[in-house]
Amino acid sequence: MIDITYGGGVPAEKTAVALGYFDGLHLGHVGVITAALMQKDMKPAVFTFNCDTTLPKFRNPEDIISFENKCELMQKIGVEYLFAPDFAEVCAHTAEQFVSEILVKRLNAGFACCGKSFRFGMGGCGDPQMLEELGAQHGIKVQIVDDVCHEGVPISSTYIRELIRNGKIEEANKLLGYDLWYRLPVIEGNKIGRTLEFPTINQVIPKTNIIPKYGVYKSFVSLDGRNYRGITNIGVKPTVKNRGDGSGAVMETHIIGFDGDLYGQNISVSLTGFIRPEREFSSLEELKEQIAEDKLISMK
Repeated sequence: MIDITYGGGVPAEKTAVALGYFDGLHLGHVGVITAALMQKDMKPAVFTFNCDTTLPKFRNPEDIISFENKCELMQKIGVEYLFAPDFAEVCAHTAEQFVSEILVKRLNAGFACCGKSFRFGMGGCGDPQMLEELGAQHGIKVQIVDDVCHEGVPISSTYIRELIRNGKIEEANKLLGYDLWYRLPVIEGNKIGRTLEFPTINQVIPKTNIIPKYGVYKSFVSLDGRNYRGITNIGVKPTVKNRGDGSGAVMETHIIGFDGDLYGQNISVSLTGFIRPEREFSSLEELKEQIAEDKLISMK
């Protein structure tokens, strides 16, 4: 069981616990967590799952961001305690056991909040109304948080995934509340970019992540506390026929204004806008000319 607890051990103080899978940690999820953050007499906490574990509703996991990135974002918004077990460790808990063993004994909860669709307990037998009833038996106040909507429609991870699949990154970022980002190791490439005067870093998006529409994106790259503009191609690199290590889609980024060795380092790349679909070029010279055009667009 993965047990990440900021502050160490079982909280000595009462906690206000936000409950949910929180895939992507979009603005709807932040709305739930904010309810916990507002309990000023308690320490803000989150119960979630390690999204590296496949949950029943995902036949093929398509995480919007990695578990590590999700943890980092939670810490930034003020979450002090995070309990994130593997789903397999708690799936056999009854609804009553979930409240008594996790909320009471593990998180010392005095308050719990969740969205309207939250389910807990074996087979998802518990709903928010049951959480209110069971919470009252243990002195835990429960708040059911209303959906956060955008243009009258509730924000959902499912819709955000659809936007990402279709290259609508700017729209997805609005609903996420941040730019879609990856922190991944830089792998050895074929160094074709250097011969085109556009050196790149190569990273592989894990198969467990949602893969954006193949194509070229505006991006930002974070290096040593500084953000560089970038041009990022996601896909199979049809002109040079190279897919990296074969474990997922290749993300190849030209960092504007930087030329250095980043092999083996974990580098953060944020996607900010879609430029064009990926396509095969008749020659490397034609590819070079297109990259130059992409660079001009990315600088706007």
